[in-house]
Amino acid sequence: MINATNLMNMKIEHLEERITDYKESIKGVVDKKVQWNDLIKPLLHKTLKEITVQYELGWRVQELNWIHNNEALNISFDSFPKDLIDCTNQIPAFQFIPGGALVFSQTYSGDVFIFILFPEIDSLPTENNITEIGLFNPIDITEKLVIEKVDEFLKEMIQWELPNKPRKLGFSQSS
Repeated sequence: MINATNLMNMKIEHLEERITDYKESIKGVVDKKVQWNDLIKPLLHKTLKEITVQYELGWRVQELNWIHNNEALNISFDSFPKDLIDCTNQIPAFQFIPGGALVFSQTYSGDVFIFILFPEIDSLPTENNITEIGLFNPIDITEKLVIEKVDEFLKEMIQWELPNKPRKLGFSQSS
């Protein structure tokens, strides 16, 4: 027969397993945040900076500190590409819309969330202003992956600039 003391010990022993799991989960988060600080953030900064220097498109690299010590790095379109300035003279009313960013953001759990932000236009709804690329363990972030995501970002920006379906400013289109 199980008495109350044995029953209580069984319940407490069960908690020990959860406590161990919880401690391991916290250690995992700390390990990912250390990887972000020591390896991933410098890799992102170096790779994105090299891209902006090699390919002058009027973009820049930014480091951001988000709420609760979460950090992010992004590459964003900041100004019109210098070598295309002459073509804008053909259309005096042309206005470059800055924005559009590929963001590598550290989450609360230490993983890296990658997403694209599109430029904001006052007359367009903002519900489709973000495209989620994915959530990655910091150990999976490599120079190759960063370059692939910049390529994906450029494809998305080209699609944004020259969409297959025409957008009517100020009108919502129903499917």
